[in-house]
Amino acid sequence: MNDLCADIGYKSINHYGEQLCGDHVDVVEKDESSTVIVLADGLGSGVKASILSTLTSKIISTMMAAGLPLEECVSTIAATLPVCSVRGVAYSTFTIIHLKNNETAEIIQYDNPHVILIRDGKNYDYPMTELVIDNKKIFRSVIALKENDIFIGMSDGCPHAGIGLAYNFGWKRKDIIDFMETISDVGYTAKTLSTILIDECNRLYGNMPGDDATACVVRIRKRIPMNLLFGPPANKDDCDRMMSLFFSKEGKHIVCGGTTSGIAAKYLNKPLKPSLRFERSDIPPIAEIEGVDLVTEGVITVNKVLTYAKDYLEQNEYYEDWSLKRDGAALISRLLFEEATDINFFVGRAINPAHQNPELPINFSIKMNLVKELSECLKKMGKSIKVSYF
Repeated sequence: MNDLCADIGYKSINHYGEQLCGDHVDVVEKDESSTVIVLADGLGSGVKASILSTLTSKIISTMMAAGLPLEECVSTIAATLPVCSVRGVAYSTFTIIHLKNNETAEIIQYDNPHVILIRDGKNYDYPMTELVIDNKKIFRSVIALKENDIFIGMSDGCPHAGIGLAYNFGWKRKDIIDFMETISDVGYTAKTLSTILIDECNRLYGNMPGDDATACVVRIRKRIPMNLLFGPPANKDDCDRMMSLFFSKEGKHIVCGGTTSGIAAKYLNKPLKPSLRFERSDIPPIAEIEGVDLVTEGVITVNKVLTYAKDYLEQNEYYEDWSLKRDGAALISRLLFEEATDINFFVGRAINPAHQNPELPINFSIKMNLVKELSECLKKMGKSIKVSYF
């Protein structure tokens, strides 16, 4: 195994007037050595398409992750999908990206727009082998991974964007490549890249998409550890042990909470320098301690980070809030969402007397739930999470 890992993100928009999306993405991790990503596009749009694409992606991702051969997966799909009574076909196109040991990517494509690979900031034309399985023409590629490789899988709603509006014949694959090349070197996460691409598709459709459109991005990057300290230990005698373990960890260090930052400052024998500059009215200002990368308030700030994390996993509508602003919640979000791959939480179980005021909506269980929910969100982003309680 190397020190590379995969950052995976996707976003969809529905056909105008439809409540369900006819595209579906599934990500299955068998273990650290195998990740299967399937993007399926069901025939048409709405309920039928949603059922077809969901069935296809679930079946293929589960079978591929279990190590079954491609021929068996395709045959199972052909035998399982219901036949459309109008068109007389059971039809769902699919794209499979199978990452092995973070060293190679096997790409299998059936009737979806071909996966774009951006390497060193430019489009990379990878070799493809044509197979015929159950009368279906399938393309297969095996690619050795390099750091900063960006794979972009799409449903046909992306190149169809703008037909009859911005373009006569849609937003061609070459146009999409040119568009993505310009932002590939910025360092955006996979989720952000997929969001930018789909938002542009939506704009080309005049915000009234004529088809479901989905983009799934896989970004290969090096592992980066991050450490977050939240709350003092239940036993005051554990302060030095907690701080020693926290500061001995490789990577950046984030300290959340007034009492906690005071303990950290004392342990480092450095002054705690609070700021009175409010970047926004609902988030307390940050502070500074020499030797700590970021010092913020506790529960209110972390709760805002959780709000951003939940939205990041859905529509990513708050992207500009956390990606551009300088308040504590935005700064933590950028470090955890965009920079970190492996996150260590050090959580103190001490009960804050200030939180026992019945007029305040904060208590011990809320603080513990914040950590639990944020950890779960970060895991869904593909982060490796470890939580230690004191």
